[in-house]
Amino acid sequence: MLLSSSSLSKYKVSIELPYVLVQTVIYGVIVYIMIGFDWTVAKFFWYLFFMYFTFLYFTFYGMMTVAVTPNQNIAAIVSSAFYAIWNLFSGFIIPKTRIPVWWRWYYYTCPISWTLYGLIASQFGDIKHQLDTGETVEHFIRSYFGYRHDFIGYVAIIIVGISVLFGFIFAYSIKAFNFQKR
Repeated sequence: MLLSSSSLSKYKVSIELPYVLVQTVIYGVIVYIMIGFDWTVAKFFWYLFFMYFTFLYFTFYGMMTVAVTPNQNIAAIVSSAFYAIWNLFSGFIIPKTRIPVWWRWYYYTCPISWTLYGLIASQFGDIKHQLDTGETVEHFIRSYFGYRHDFIGYVAIIIVGISVLFGFIFAYSIKAFNFQKR
């Protein structure tokens, strides 16, 4: 049975879902134990959720860059450049509150920034313990990083949207672009 290019590209996107799920569960349990996060059901599943969709959008991003470029060498160059920019604007090296206002738009378009927001806010955003400075962990995360625990639901929607966007662009690019020379 032959599949059309449209259904074949949908198959290539959907086949990644269970594979990434197994990868996330194995990785997630090991790393969650090693880091020593609080053992609550909600925090554990938020962690697995954010890691699953992070692995998924990185997988789809790699597939997308191969689909929109003529060969894997150019795809590696393009993806490397974006990885460097994403790391710079993720909020890890320079927190959102310290990024200049005229560059903050890139923070909001950076997928890694939403992953960090979700992971940090879900794991530490509700902790009321006081630090040595006298402020609570919740207040420190809100003032230094700008992360709010009550915003986790919106962050989850954004992370899912990024994965769907990269998967859709891949599926469309496989169908629309043809880099073969005749």
